[in-house]
Order: sequence, then structure tokens, then C-alpha cells
Amino acid sequence: MARSKEFDEKEVLRKAMKLFWHQGYEKTSMQDLVEYMGIHRRSMYDTFGDKHSLFMKALEHYCDMMGNKINTIMNQEQTVKQAIRNLFEMTLQRTNEQPVGCLLVNTAVELALHDEEAADTVSKRFFDTERIIYELLLRGQESGEISAHHNPEKLSWFLNNSLVGFRVLVKTTDDKVKLASIIDMTMGVLDS
Repeated sequence: MARSKEFDEKEVLRKAMKLFWHQGYEKTSMQDLVEYMGIHRRSMYDTFGDKHSLFMKALEHYCDMMGNKINTIMNQEQTVKQAIRNLFEMTLQRTNEQPVGCLLVNTAVELALHDEEAADTVSKRFFDTERIIYELLLRGQESGEISAHHNPEKLSWFLNNSLVGFRVLVKTTDDKVKLASIIDMTMGVLDS
């Protein structure tokens, strides 16, 4: 007869996500995970598989969590420019429990060159954000808020790249004036 789990699977996955986000994949040992998650090693293997499988589940959990935040932003009544600005400003909003930066960007930098599964997840999620920006730009052009002379596909590439770079930068500075100025300069492209 199988034993029932003595832990909340979502809660321990959230803890694993936070630890990977804070320390990175390579620096996080199985022992670190066992201690931080507060479960037995055997339970971790039985529930999540090996370290890589756990990491990929934690990364998917992170992406789903961020996707929900993005959807919340996109569903607010606002201008297209404000929605795009909110994507950047979302990067600055974090709780005390939340590590600095973006787990997806961290994964791109740390693992994408040598981990095909991680690279596929990163590419898919970056493309998802690019598509959201593209759809916003089309909506903005239809309403006249964004100039029709812009190529919305190329502009979505630029804005998504800027957003990814911004997610890296927030790991290196907490200068709010500088970060706000970068958002303003990036958003200025939409005014031309």
C-alpha cells in the first residue's frame, strides 16, 4: 500500500523554485534542496525525479506564475503603451521572499548553451512574451496609439530583447532612477 505524502507538493516545488532562482542550477546541491524543501531525499526522488527533472518542474512553475502575472497586467483596462510599460515595471516589483532578477533569464544564461530541454523552455517562453508584445502593438496600431510606420514584428523583437536585458540589469543595480530612466527611454521608441 502506497504511503500518502506528508507534504504539500506545490509548496515544496515553490521552495525548490526559490532556491534554484537564488543560487542557480549548478550551485544548488541535492542536499541543499532536501534541507530547504524540508522533505526526505527519497520523497523528493519519488515525487520529482532527479535534480534536473525537479529543476524543469520548478522552472515551469515559475513560468506559469509569471504568465499569470502578465495575463493580469494585460487584462487591465489601460492603453497599449501602459501595458507594455507595466511589463517592464513588473520586473521591479518583488516581494521580500522573491530573489532578484528572473529565473527564466538566469536559466538562459546558465544552461541554455548545454541543456537542450532548458533551452527549449527558455525559447518558448521568450517567444510567448514576444507574441504578447506583438499583439499589443497590433492593437495599438489599430487604435492609432502606435504609429503605423512601425513594423510590429520587428518592434516586438526589440521590446522583448530590451525586456530580457532589463531583467538582467535589475540583478546588478537597485538604482531606481536609472532603471526608471531606462524604461522611459525604451518606451520612447513607441512615440516616434
